[in-house]
Amino acid sequence: MIRVFNRYLLLDFIKSFVITLFVLTFVMYVGAVVQAIDYMARGISGPLILKIFALNIPFTLSFVIPMSVLTTVLLHFGRLSADGEITAMKASGVSLWQVAAPILFCSVLLSGVCLYINAVWAPQSHFARREMLRDLGEEDPLALLEEGQFVRDFPGVQIYVGKKSSSRLEDITIIQFGDKGAKAQVLAESGEVSFDAATRIMEIVLNKVRLTEYDKDDPSDLAKVRELSAESYPVTLDLRQMLKKGKIKKKPSDMTFAELVRSIQNVRQAFPDIQEKNVPRMRAKMAVDANKRLALALSCFSFTLLAIPLGIRSHRKESSIGIGMALVLLFCFYLFIIIADAMVDRPEWRPDMIPWIPVLASQLAGCLLLYKNR
Repeated sequence: MIRVFNRYLLLDFIKSFVITLFVLTFVMYVGAVVQAIDYMARGISGPLILKIFALNIPFTLSFVIPMSVLTTVLLHFGRLSADGEITAMKASGVSLWQVAAPILFCSVLLSGVCLYINAVWAPQSHFARREMLRDLGEEDPLALLEEGQFVRDFPGVQIYVGKKSSSRLEDITIIQFGDKGAKAQVLAESGEVSFDAATRIMEIVLNKVRLTEYDKDDPSDLAKVRELSAESYPVTLDLRQMLKKGKIKKKPSDMTFAELVRSIQNVRQAFPDIQEKNVPRMRAKMAVDANKRLALALSCFSFTLLAIPLGIRSHRKESSIGIGMALVLLFCFYLFIIIADAMVDRPEWRPDMIPWIPVLASQLAGCLLLYKNR
């Protein structure tokens, strides 16, 4: 009887998981579809657009798979509990561990899949996507500017754009860097972009500008900061080296797990131009990235271990209850990842260990709850 029930439970779980995975992946890609339509409207070649968005799939899956596992397990066991099937199995002498065994085994396999994605496939795809974006930049440099996030691919600057339409930009932040760190920050309400294809020079004419200049010798000394304002301010970007084939350097997010470990052991070999004072921070950043990948992969098993007793205790068929619980657990999990990223400037506090806190806490809480519900 237990084999029949386990087969039924596993097949039902796989079916629900696949549906949830497709739904969440579609939701994650809605913004990407809108961006693809924008690219097509500007005449960018279709095959290049498809390649760029296909290369984003591994990164999306690394987050969507754990989310799908958690949501599916909560809904699955909540329904079983509400229908009285869990109670019936216990009355027949079947323990909760036997009921949970096939789902836990499946979550271990999914953790293995996520581990491969996070360690190999996603970083390789991320690097290939950056190279594709460089190719896209040769056709339309404005495509290099992505809405709502800092773009760090431009030489010597980081650029944030709140909104873009054709050649017009809005809500712009530009941080210019020198040898000793940030040398200026430019805030502008809007701007117009022009690009000379022959010289590979991009010019952004900013409007209603607030400029903050830092001291060249000591950028951290706020007493020496100068603040200026202007109605118009031009920023010139030389993209010749950036758009040149083979000149893109790997970032930590582009490295496979093996490359990341080697880079942590020898930061200077991976980043020969790095300043001595930035070595501890870079090492901490890469250590956090490596542990995030492992913790995110193992979260499939951790979420399953915790979600099984939580789903049983909810006694609800309604999907809203399961989805609400999933959102709360996901928020707590990713909160620790955000904290770890924010603490890379404090390597002595071991921020690389922070991503493991929700993973271990979920496993401990899940084991205790399963023991109480056995």
